[in-house]
Amino acid sequence: MTRRFPCPWLVGEVELTEERERHIQERHPDLLPAHRDKLAEVLADPDTVRRSVRAATARLFSRWYTGVRQGRHVVVVVMSEGGRSARHWVLTAYTARRLAGGEVEWQRS
Repeated sequence: MTRRFPCPWLVGEVELTEERERHIQERHPDLLPAHRDKLAEVLADPDTVRRSVRAATARLFSRWYTGVRQGRHVVVVVMSEGGRSARHWVLTAYTARRLAGGEVEWQRS
């Protein structure tokens, strides 16, 4: 089953497929399943939105949480396909002490 999360920044919904959710659980077990609710929070109300340095159509949404592993950013990587029926989906998600590079498109002030 595909989950859908509202994302005001993208003016639409972001899909999380079962396959991508499994990927996150396998590669980043510190995030899923314990902090599944954080994915929706990050997409709905991020601290920063950055362009990916790896993929032109990807954005990295992040938000700091003091309660995740004694303080970590939760980062959700979203791919987008443009056009009339724009589609956005979660590629991966992970926790990080520091944010990697990428052009900042928006930052909470």
